[in-house]
Amino acid sequence: MNAKKGMFVRSWMLAFLILAILSSCGAPSKTEQNRPEEETTTILYLTSIKENEGSSKIIGELAKEYQIEHPNVQFKLENIAEGDLTQRVQLLAASNDLPQLFNYQSGKPLLDMIDSEATLDLEATFNDLGMMSNLNPAAVDLLKAYVDESGLYALPLEMNIEGFWYNKEILSQFHLEEPRTWNEMLQIAHTLQREGIQPFSVAGKEKWPITRLINAYAIRKYGTDAMERVDKNELKLTDSGFLEAAQTVQNMGLSGYFGPLVNTIDLGTSVDMFLKGKAAMLYTGSWQLRDFNDPVRNKIGADQIGFFSIPLVQDGLGTLDEYPVNAGLTTSFSKSAYNEEVGKWMKFVFERYGDRAMGELGMVTGFNVHNLPENVSPLTKMVQDKINHVKKGALWFEARFSTRAQLLAWDNAQLLVTNRNYTPSQYLQELQQEMDEDRR
Repeated sequence: MNAKKGMFVRSWMLAFLILAILSSCGAPSKTEQNRPEEETTTILYLTSIKENEGSSKIIGELAKEYQIEHPNVQFKLENIAEGDLTQRVQLLAASNDLPQLFNYQSGKPLLDMIDSEATLDLEATFNDLGMMSNLNPAAVDLLKAYVDESGLYALPLEMNIEGFWYNKEILSQFHLEEPRTWNEMLQIAHTLQREGIQPFSVAGKEKWPITRLINAYAIRKYGTDAMERVDKNELKLTDSGFLEAAQTVQNMGLSGYFGPLVNTIDLGTSVDMFLKGKAAMLYTGSWQLRDFNDPVRNKIGADQIGFFSIPLVQDGLGTLDEYPVNAGLTTSFSKSAYNEEVGKWMKFVFERYGDRAMGELGMVTGFNVHNLPENVSPLTKMVQDKINHVKKGALWFEARFSTRAQLLAWDNAQLLVTNRNYTPSQYLQELQQEMDEDRR
């Protein structure tokens, strides 16, 4: 054998030996061959909220933490435009292919999903998981009210209360204190106007801020369930309490308390007027905290902003610890896609959701906060404390209206606060007539 041939043979034998060793080491035994692989669970969230924003950001972060200890449970978020959300969810429900969790409009649209047994009963599920105490009772009551008390089928990933925000420096300048009654608030408005200061900033161009004021008075007159009783035909919008509410708001507009040309003021302008000290009071929800806590936009300073609950009215049923409350765009779970693995994931994520949302983003949610971060702004802390002590939550004015009734309420509200010849009685009669036609 020559040297070259011997070298080739030795190289070939060495290669064969290495291959044999590697094959032996890598070959699975019969036991290993018969061992079942751990099944992967993919939890899909269909949402209109972008991955790096708000509730999607918090849920995504917690899902990643869960996956570290449970690599077989993967989380996927699919973002969809809010305008396309309803149709997409309905199509998926029709084919019994809903994802594990999804955004959806609460109220009557969700009620249809509940009736078809497409959505998961979250109260029963949270009780089974031992975490019902993580939800704020007012948020639970509100979400149940949205669906005619059918149960809890959505999660309040955010939570807002409404009331009057005021400029502390302006009220202090004239020795004025937070009002407890509607008459006291109107007296403050009269005093400020006399001194050349616009009492309220109202976005009349958006229309709904006007009807929010009518609703505010009505729930203090009739209690937080006023609009549910209207929907059930137990109250009429033409009843004396609603007439009193519409008359009061019209007088405020015609007295100039909302400033000149109120129906030309959009939402951004109304907020800026308040934050620049050009108006003393602003009725809005706690969603406006993002602007109040923004030192660039807030020219008067967050420490100069106060808040008071909707004042009381004479002979009214409402109390100061009751607020108009909304939970924003809610999240529901598929009943058919739920299993034990999803339940474990749900428990991990939503036991931590409230604290994490508050700590990272300053979000006020419908989940109880157990450890309030030190760096949370005083205004956010105040709102969280008030939400924790809300006795009852109320719906907004148009919550139970059809689309046509809603548009009528908005359009005519602009007329109500600017036209002395358009009476509160006309406003309410036209609106009640539309609601009666919707029932036929």
